[in-house]
Amino acid sequence: MNTVTRAQLAESIYTQVGLSRNESAELLETVLERMASALEGGESVKISGFGTFSVRQKGRRIGRNPKTGVEVPILPRRVLVFRPSQVLKAHVNHTTPPRHGGEDE
Repeated sequence: MNTVTRAQLAESIYTQVGLSRNESAELLETVLERMASALEGGESVKISGFGTFSVRQKGRRIGRNPKTGVEVPILPRRVLVFRPSQVLKAHVNHTTPPRHGGEDE
């Protein structure tokens, strides 16, 4: 399985947009930093036609060590959630996306 890296994304910006390599890398870093700071502040990040990143608060609960069976408290925490758009889901599944103008597009 291949992984898309920051360097590959910056190179794509360089070849498709026409910025210099340094400007392309700076643009990518600026976008990623803005997304991270928005999520850190509890905001959602919606990229039309791709999906929505959001932070969800999970409450305290009791878990169990599967090896020993001992109950262990799991502390409250914030988790990052990604909800893909219908367009992205259709693209991944090689199908036609729904034609209605829904919020996930």
